Amino acid sequence: MANMHDDNVLEVQNLGISFRDTQAVDGISFQLKKGKTLGIVGESGSGKSVSALSIMRLISESGKIDSGEILFRNRNQEVAKLLSLSEKEMRLYRGNEISMIFQEPMTSLNPVYTCGFQVIESLRLHTTLSKQEARQRAIELFKKVELPRPEKLLKAYPHQISGGQKQRVMIAMAISCNPSLLIADEPTTALDVTVQQNILALLRQLQESEKMSTIFISHDLGVIAEIADDVLVMYKGKIVESGSVLDIFENPQHPYTQGLLACRPPLDRKVHRLPTISDFMKEEGAVGSAQQEVGSKPKTEMGPPLLRVQGLKTWFPQKGGLLGGRKKYIKAVDDLSFEVFSGEALGLVGESGCGKTTLGRSILRLEEPTEGEIFFEGKSLTKLLAGQMRAVRKDMQIIFQDPYSSLNPRLPVGKAIMEPMKVHQLHTDAAGRKAKALELLEKVGLSEMHFDRYPHEFSGGQRQRVCIARALAVEPRFIICDESVSALDVSIQAQVLNLLKGLQEEFGFTYIFISHDLSVVRFLCDRVMVMKEGKIVEMGLAEDIYENPQSAYTAKLLEAIPKGSVDRIRERMQPQG
Repeated sequence: MANMHDDNVLEVQNLGISFRDTQAVDGISFQLKKGKTLGIVGESGSGKSVSALSIMRLISESGKIDSGEILFRNRNQEVAKLLSLSEKEMRLYRGNEISMIFQEPMTSLNPVYTCGFQVIESLRLHTTLSKQEARQRAIELFKKVELPRPEKLLKAYPHQISGGQKQRVMIAMAISCNPSLLIADEPTTALDVTVQQNILALLRQLQESEKMSTIFISHDLGVIAEIADDVLVMYKGKIVESGSVLDIFENPQHPYTQGLLACRPPLDRKVHRLPTISDFMKEEGAVGSAQQEVGSKPKTEMGPPLLRVQGLKTWFPQKGGLLGGRKKYIKAVDDLSFEVFSGEALGLVGESGCGKTTLGRSILRLEEPTEGEIFFEGKSLTKLLAGQMRAVRKDMQIIFQDPYSSLNPRLPVGKAIMEPMKVHQLHTDAAGRKAKALELLEKVGLSEMHFDRYPHEFSGGQRQRVCIARALAVEPRFIICDESVSALDVSIQAQVLNLLKGLQEEFGFTYIFISHDLSVVRFLCDRVMVMKEGKIVEMGLAEDIYENPQSAYTAKLLEAIPKGSVDRIRERMQPQG
């Protein structure tokens, strides 16, 4: 039997993992105490997810464990060397003793089977329960993870439920066999702040009631502050800092940890520029660049609005009832009126399903409005024919959430940036367009060497920079950013937000910035519009909205943001009762 400290459920010793010639994890060691949560934090590519996958022995065939040992104490208090087990033996641990919740529940759930079937199948595989007993257990699990109408949701397919509900189904499946260890890999990254808050509270509650040990992986230290007891900070495959969550937040030692903490947009004040990781990592022990504070500068002399929306409705018909019953509609955008002034950034916030993306698409007529008027520079867009609208889109651009699906994988990024110039007949010839594309690459922090590379050769943050360059290629006056930083690491997010703010100051762009993250919106935007169920519930200057929200819904959104403060951690660590 392997030696292992009695208080630990897991010990990782000198773990090394490589993918062909790349060292993804470089000799890391850590332990997880029984009943505790270990937060592993770092940017994409830091090695945090690969380390977790190695515990489950789920590394892809191109990966190789070069060194190390992983010791695990099962529920019978026996210690197993996980890396020495056969595949058949390891199968007894997966799902049964060690479970994992992945980042994207839609890709983890099988779309052709109901949610209930998938949980019941997992129970039948790992337990001796009958089909009826497994069904009853699945209902109990759905209740435990606070899913509404559990019996009905058993029959629902993944595409029929929300992102937060899908993640709860995944959690129900993960805890179905009462595992000793739960690994949660970025389980809240794609979720609204309110849903995220509920999932974090649920995981804390389950950990206490089920006596589980948890590894929680995230790129956001604010989220880690809400759930972890101890923290590991990973950078380029190594652990650069570790300690209790309070120590890490109160007195971070490594420049990289200091950078991760600093680059999150603050909620309590307006700043002009966010620090980035590079500010802290220029040299070991360097002191990072401070956030540059600014006072509120409301635009008092705005002049006529650049964009005016009046009585806008975008409704989607649902399947009608039998015998020609009355048609029902999903009222995604329901009678909205507002103005956006030249040179300002208007933040549009709300939970998933509130209609904010549909509103952005309706303004550009990528989604045809059902009713209402849209005026851009005094010209009615709703009356324009398709060809006329195409010409207007030179001045109105959109940057989407997912940069990879926005770019043609078969087209080098340089040509992708030149393409809209050609469509709108800008610049005299191919040489002129290429010169402009190279200038734009430089403007967004890339270089000439990137011109001939394909989208798959870039990181997520770099791809988003390419999309920004392509939007700028037609010299627009108005840009809609639709959740364009929500999928990025907080450090990359800071770089892209600084870029967007700098471009606005240089070229006088007007933005509508759509996001569910109110801290991001506060940094970038002058005014904020809050949407719920297709309607505007509140609108005003960013500072007023944040300091004195008038709507209970806005207050709920603000309360749900992970604060990542030392006071909040101390409060959480206080013994209950």
